[in-house]
Amino acid sequence: MTDTPLSGLLDEASELLEEAVELRRRIHLQPEVGLELPETQKKILEALDGLGYEITTGQRTSSVVATLDGAHPGPTLLLRGDMDALPMPEDTGLDFASEVPNAMHACGHDTHVAMLATAAKLIARHRARLHGRVLLMFQPGEEGHFGAKVMIEEGLLDGERAPAAAFAIHITAIDPAGQISTKGGPLAASADTLFIDVKGRGGHASAPHNALDPIAVAAHVILGLQTMITRTVDVFDPAVITIAHVEAGTTDNVIPEAAALEGTLRALTPKSRQGVMERAQRLVRSIGEAYGAEADLRIDQGYPPTINDPEMAEFSLQVAREVLGENDVEAMETPIMGAEDFSYVLQRIPGAMVRLGAAPPGVERPAPNHSNRMVVHEPAMTHGIAMHAGWALSYLDGSRPSPAR
Repeated sequence: MTDTPLSGLLDEASELLEEAVELRRRIHLQPEVGLELPETQKKILEALDGLGYEITTGQRTSSVVATLDGAHPGPTLLLRGDMDALPMPEDTGLDFASEVPNAMHACGHDTHVAMLATAAKLIARHRARLHGRVLLMFQPGEEGHFGAKVMIEEGLLDGERAPAAAFAIHITAIDPAGQISTKGGPLAASADTLFIDVKGRGGHASAPHNALDPIAVAAHVILGLQTMITRTVDVFDPAVITIAHVEAGTTDNVIPEAAALEGTLRALTPKSRQGVMERAQRLVRSIGEAYGAEADLRIDQGYPPTINDPEMAEFSLQVAREVLGENDVEAMETPIMGAEDFSYVLQRIPGAMVRLGAAPPGVERPAPNHSNRMVVHEPAMTHGIAMHAGWALSYLDGSRPSPAR
């Protein structure tokens, strides 16, 4: 690998891996869910102590914001690591498995915190090279609790020295360990929840003509939504609807009065998302009317699509090539249909999220993120630590103008 201004970062990150693993395992042992993560916050503050960062904590959530001014003036760069766990049991059998019932770091946020907090030390070592400010965003509540939105509402992206760019890493337990991948444009989908209520008339199952069967209507709604997706959505701007929960009836010989459905809507662009929402509302209502029933759809809007700035995505891939080498970098061809609340940051400022593979070597079918058996290959965190430092040193290399005062 040709020497560049970023050469040596990977070796420096390797020297810090042991403490990153130790921090990750302490967080993994005590997972916390939601917006209030006092024990995780405490561990982050301990890891940052003495590094020279200015620290602030959130008012509405247990967030941590750490800023470090470089030796020279310049723009502000935001690096983000989310902190929260999932409300689910752990069945990995690890020595450091969760001690908290029904809470597990099954999406790798423990590694995100450990990589960013350890990178803080590496970035501080090179403070003299920084032309600008580094802002570290330690964020609770990514798993459906809108933590990024809360931090933005508390002023994270405001002020004279607001971030000019933002980057984040998301670990994935099924991609090759140490591989960095991303793409410009949509990287991850929006996530909205559908609630459908169908009301008919109850009666005896032997005489459905004397009742109005809401289960039959619900079945047509499910099939109608799937047909609507395949016949009205551009295949090059896709959307997905899955009805994952159906509830109706109590026994085999009674037609119930009502049926309830729940599902998810995923889309990759605001246009596709809005169009599907509008068409789904009309379709559900119309199917109900066609059968003489009442059918209503309520949509709880979740995270918007995560859309990488194309230039920042390419910049990220170039930084990865310089820091890690060509063999550990891959340009993604297609997005994923999962969702991320880093999307709120990317709505405001240009930036990119990258994926970091951490599949355990030699495992034919590793458990994916959100699995109760999900494990990561911890040495892959070396690449994440080096990547955070590479972003900072490359973006704040003095080639970008200081913000206007």
